Amino acid sequence: MPIAPITGMLRKRLWLDLSVGLGLGVTAAYGFWYGIHLKSLQRQEEYYLRLERSRVQEAA
Repeated sequence: MPIAPITGMLRKRLWLDLSVGLGLGVTAAYGFWYGIHLKSLQRQEEYYLRLERSRVQEAA
């Protein structure tokens, strides 16, 4: 006696998995961008600004 196929379960679960996966992915991307990337970019820009100011002071 074969086991009856489970119908409809994959389709219902698929939408839940897709929406949860996309939601978590977008949330993680925003967290990385605003929490890590922009802060490191700001530190980098401040470093180069300090470097340029010191070069201008030494030249004057």
